Amino acid sequence: MKNIVFNNITEFNKVQNLPAPENPLFTVGCKILSDEEIQNCVSSQTEVSYTNRFYIISLKNIVSGEMIYGRTKYDCETGTMFFSSPDQNYILKDIIVSSESWFIAFHEDFIAGTEIRKRIKNYNFFNYNVNEALHLSPKEENTIKTIFKTIETEYQNNQDEFSKDIILTHMEALLRYADRFYKRQFLNRKEINKALFTRFKDILDDYFESNQLEENGIPTAEWIAGQLGVSHRYMRDTIKTETGKTAVDQINLYLVEEAKNLLLATNASISETAYKLGFEYPQYFSRLFKKKTGLSPKEYIESANMN
Repeated sequence: MKNIVFNNITEFNKVQNLPAPENPLFTVGCKILSDEEIQNCVSSQTEVSYTNRFYIISLKNIVSGEMIYGRTKYDCETGTMFFSSPDQNYILKDIIVSSESWFIAFHEDFIAGTEIRKRIKNYNFFNYNVNEALHLSPKEENTIKTIFKTIETEYQNNQDEFSKDIILTHMEALLRYADRFYKRQFLNRKEINKALFTRFKDILDDYFESNQLEENGIPTAEWIAGQLGVSHRYMRDTIKTETGKTAVDQINLYLVEEAKNLLLATNASISETAYKLGFEYPQYFSRLFKKKTGLSPKEYIESANMN
């Protein structure tokens, strides 16, 4: 498989058969494919791996093919936004896109010391696995395209002392709209959210029933996300949307519910229950149990025996 590394934006533009960037740290544009170029895509049947040393935001209408991060396949649909952070690797396999594709590429140095630099790590879509892409409605797609075009117009103007600030202002608007549309997508995917949360609980059940809690300790949210085949951030956002609680909260609630059953077993001790649930120290277990139930384990046992 061919592997392409873009060390800078100039290299990126050259491979795209685009003019050299007006700014070596930033470029924006729209690539229009001819019918012949689209046909070449159809007949190429190739798989190519890419790594960028900079950020990329793109808007493509993907007709068919796959985008892959490791084992994870991109959920391709029309009107797809793709976000890539520096040094992320992705694979394009037999990708066919419609004639118009928009993109922005920018180096970390371009946003250094700006509000975008402060906020960009909070935009989860730059860290998602690619099967968690942003799929736009026609109205949303028009909104995003308008911002791309506005940024391109400013980029093509004669550069002056205001140019960068104006571009950054529109980029921030682009990212805020993307964040809004992502949250809409989570809300619209209730059935998918429910299915993921069900699998989340199934993994905890299997872990408990196979005595892995006692043997290996309490599983981390990152480990469960790996078992689900999604990124930690995507799992976190999905579970928070579905339940109103974080993944860590859900793990802790699961432990407390299992603890209630174990504590009421004949001759059960608080220490044995703690160790069986993966706690290294019983006092940590007692602290969590009281936080979630309002009772210490001992008080819970006494209350249950009175009833």
